[in-house]
Amino acid sequence: MPAAIEVAGLCKSFGSVMALDHLELTVPEGTVHGLLGPNGAGKTTTVRLLSTLISPDDGTAEVFGIDVRSDPRRVRSIIGLTGQYAAVDQLLTGRENLHMIGRLFRLSKSDSRARASELLERFDLGQAADRQTKTYSGGMRRRLDLAASLMARPRLIFLDEPTTGLDPRSRMAVWQMVRELVAEGTTVLLTTQYLEEADQLADSLSVIDQGRVIAGGTPDELKAQVGQDWVGITLIDGAALEETTRLLRERLGTEPVADPETLVVHAPLADGGTLPDLLHLLKGSGVAIANVAVRRPTLDDVFLAVTGRSAEHRTDQRNSGKDTNGKDTERS
Repeated sequence: MPAAIEVAGLCKSFGSVMALDHLELTVPEGTVHGLLGPNGAGKTTTVRLLSTLISPDDGTAEVFGIDVRSDPRRVRSIIGLTGQYAAVDQLLTGRENLHMIGRLFRLSKSDSRARASELLERFDLGQAADRQTKTYSGGMRRRLDLAASLMARPRLIFLDEPTTGLDPRSRMAVWQMVRELVAEGTTVLLTTQYLEEADQLADSLSVIDQGRVIAGGTPDELKAQVGQDWVGITLIDGAALEETTRLLRERLGTEPVADPETLVVHAPLADGGTLPDLLHLLKGSGVAIANVAVRRPTLDDVFLAVTGRSAEHRTDQRNSGKDTNGKDTERS
């Protein structure tokens, strides 16, 4: 597929802090691409550069073939941006907020009103459309902010941690909206620290650390690089623990881990057979099983493997630094 985003050798420093260090990134059109990384990794800086809010020091960045540095106005005409915090005017109503955004994008008054009404209904804000947004809940403000980024029907939308602080119901509603956008052909660049969110939405992922992409692929590809599925078999009779361990060792060719206290045997599922095969083997050998649980590698396992820390880990040195003028460095 053609690329919606093409980044090569992108660099950005804030004083002595290197926020992006020769970043490489390609996002196919009509997909959701997730940017994952610990705090301070460079995710938000990447979004700000691609959305023309700041300029790179070096390298190239193109949105649908348009250079973000040489033609920022044209880039802005085809993108939408939802930042980490809802950017709505709390003294205006929901409808007035959207109408204002539409007019800023030079939509006619009639087109702006029509588009605002359409989005308010789509984002389940119709009944609250004429209330001041200071009366909205956090989830409602977030949905309104997302609606505002869609007023001009952008080909590409940047979602920078769009569900931070939302309750589970509101988070799932945003997820559904993202799926609908992509189904209509919109490209989405998503930054998130919610690994489940990335797993649910992203067609492909890039893991960023210290301003560089250090791993990439689909969620399943990244998890497959980390390790195998594991099965935990809970036994009814502790006397069968040794025999179960032996049978699994011989069948799988790996060393199971037995826990005598909980009567559970853990073993990696590799090329030694499927789960039904293993259960049939144990049943045929007279092993009585109380419970079976399969655990797949998670994106948190990916984080631990490629960065040496979890997604929630804060890199305080990068986030609290000062530049050479004593000003706060960029937080990303």
